[in-house]
Amino acid sequence: MALILDHVTYEYGNGTELTVRALNDVSLVIPDGQFIGLIGHTGSGKSTLVQHLNGLLTPTSGHIYYNGEDIHDRDFSKKKLRGRVGLVFQYPEHQLFETDVFTDVCFGPKNLGLDKKEVQLRAFQALKQVGLPDDCFYQPPFDLSGGQKRRAAIAGVLAMKPEVLVLDEPTAGLDPKGRDEILDLVSSLRDENGMTVILVSHSMDDVAEYVDRIVVMDRGGVCFDDTPKEVFSHKEELEGMGLSAPQVTDIMHALKKAGWSVDTTVTTLEETKREILKRLAR
Repeated sequence: MALILDHVTYEYGNGTELTVRALNDVSLVIPDGQFIGLIGHTGSGKSTLVQHLNGLLTPTSGHIYYNGEDIHDRDFSKKKLRGRVGLVFQYPEHQLFETDVFTDVCFGPKNLGLDKKEVQLRAFQALKQVGLPDDCFYQPPFDLSGGQKRRAAIAGVLAMKPEVLVLDEPTAGLDPKGRDEILDLVSSLRDENGMTVILVSHSMDDVAEYVDRIVVMDRGGVCFDDTPKEVFSHKEELEGMGLSAPQVTDIMHALKKAGWSVDTTVTTLEETKREILKRLAR
């Protein structure tokens, strides 16, 4: 088991009159190689949770284990952990800071103490993996488009060769084409490298299309933790939390009400297409 959260609670302003509990007794097991969607409305605790996974935040109570070791033990190497559990922030501007893209992507592996040749090789490979054009390598990061910045930020994490890739709202602000390109990239990276991927998103359609498992958060706690089909079967409960089922699920419910005998548990476009064609063929 790569990552285990054991009764983790986190409070901002702990011990003050302004204490806010952002995580409330969260327990999760994140196995190797799984693609997990982490969803919830704004303020549900998603971003706070993922910042615990590589030790950026320390639990107020509870424990986090990586490959059987408590990441907050005194002799545990946080530097090594952050090479294994890579976090891509919601806004790439918070992650890109060097004078050019290639130098920026070199920062992570350089910080791991690797020699210059290995650092540059990893940076080059990572930039190629994310499909960033060669003519962008030596441009200032802030001259890139929104989608290119996302790719550069992901490359900076990939260059450290993580075992776990955590992406916090990686498609925020992108147009539909850019969103699909980033999510297809993440999916292919997972398939090629066998890494664990944790995708934080408020888009139910994105999550349903790509992940194996969905964790739903509300008020700092875990409400649902299951397959997409099972989670989205709780349509009314999700709506009560300010969430929704994927659009295709809503369409199938509408068809059901209109008298069509269709499966309302479908969650992806491909499943919906097959289901409708099957009914039309009858």
